[in-house]
Amino acid sequence: METADVIVIGSGQGGIPFAADFAKEGRKVVLFERDALGGSCINYGCTPSKAFLAAAHAAGRARLAAKLGVHAQVEVDFPAVMERVRGIRDQFNQGTKRRLESAGVKVVCAEASFTDHHTVTGGDVTVEAPIVVINTGTSSLIPDIPGLADTPFLTNRNFFDLQELPPRLLVIGGGYIGLELGQGLARLGSQTHLIVRGDRLLSQEEPDVSETLAEAFKQDGISIHFNVNTEKVAHADGVFTLTLSNGETLQGEALLVVIGRKPNTSVLNVTAAGVELDQQAFVKIDDQFRTTCPGIYAIGDVARQPAFTHVSWEDYRRLKAILCGEHRTRSDRVLGYAVYTEPQVGRVGMTLEQAQQQGINAHAVTMPMAHIARAIEWGHDLGFYRMVVDRDTDRILGATLVGYETAELVHVFLSLMEAKATWKLLEQSVHIHPTYGEALPSLARLLIGDDMPSCPNM
Repeated sequence: METADVIVIGSGQGGIPFAADFAKEGRKVVLFERDALGGSCINYGCTPSKAFLAAAHAAGRARLAAKLGVHAQVEVDFPAVMERVRGIRDQFNQGTKRRLESAGVKVVCAEASFTDHHTVTGGDVTVEAPIVVINTGTSSLIPDIPGLADTPFLTNRNFFDLQELPPRLLVIGGGYIGLELGQGLARLGSQTHLIVRGDRLLSQEEPDVSETLAEAFKQDGISIHFNVNTEKVAHADGVFTLTLSNGETLQGEALLVVIGRKPNTSVLNVTAAGVELDQQAFVKIDDQFRTTCPGIYAIGDVARQPAFTHVSWEDYRRLKAILCGEHRTRSDRVLGYAVYTEPQVGRVGMTLEQAQQQGINAHAVTMPMAHIARAIEWGHDLGFYRMVVDRDTDRILGATLVGYETAELVHVFLSLMEAKATWKLLEQSVHIHPTYGEALPSLARLLIGDDMPSCPNM
């Protein structure tokens, strides 16, 4: 048995920098990884999906340019698209490998499990260390639909291995992964159907976010089936047949199943370490990432932290600071995130409903994209900007931005909120005309009834 200073289980975007930092400081660090280095982000999450969407949205924008007077005939070389995606994924993966090697981290390519409180075994390697960090992430939740298990369905895990564009795509799920990949294949040429159990897309967001995306998807020729369940799946001669709860049947050459995520804890043997899981098998942690076993910590979505790469990375910084004696907690930074559909959804902080549920005297102002000069000029007039503020303190509580590249714009609100600024600072800002960001001070001016229209003579 070996001894080390730190054991990291899983090479996600929190585990990698944590391991590398401590190794560079002269600690002996052992990292266990059962799969490809880099975790879900690099291998089947952010990196390949956004490289994929770069091609998809380029094709979609070209087709929709007809309203600008530009009529494009789009030809998609799907094998080339996916080869590029996999090439970028491999490049990032190799970069992760070099980073760990240069830092002096010992990488064990094996599935790890606890054998006692501070001992981990993977393959033929057993290591004991006073500090253990669990960073095993999550994987696709597969529903128990009759016939599904016997079919070659897709998840985000194997989606990027596609070699040919499926003529017809069926998507079970209305969350952000299903929407991004579903719209992506639709824009590349697949006839796409979304099967949604509820009555709207992105059910965790505000209703008008869902309505805006549904309209955008309609423009892309995507069919959405609301308030239905998939009761049966069959696969024959390369074609999937789905039987829905409303009696309808759908067929397609590809089926993407994206209904949620489950924690990767089933093989960790956490009971041997005295680490408790919650009812859904996520690792229980306190505000300082401590599990129920002293010296064992968990970061990222395996510990039910928001499932975003930037959150996992910040978890690493938080935990490192805590171990160095600083005061950090698991939710001590403003949370922002985005959905990379087109239009994009940029979100930070609370919605109006969430703020009011907490008893805050909050109100919101909203500006349609159709009132923004740059959006009109560029033909991106679908969506809106919304800001939520505290009436009593004037502090900005949150923002919802739906429109062109709003994943970039939402950082304006994120920084203001981190600085505990009020909406008045935004109102006083002079943003460049004509830009999408120009409308943010105008949005704030709605709070004083003195909005300066960004499109003169309208």
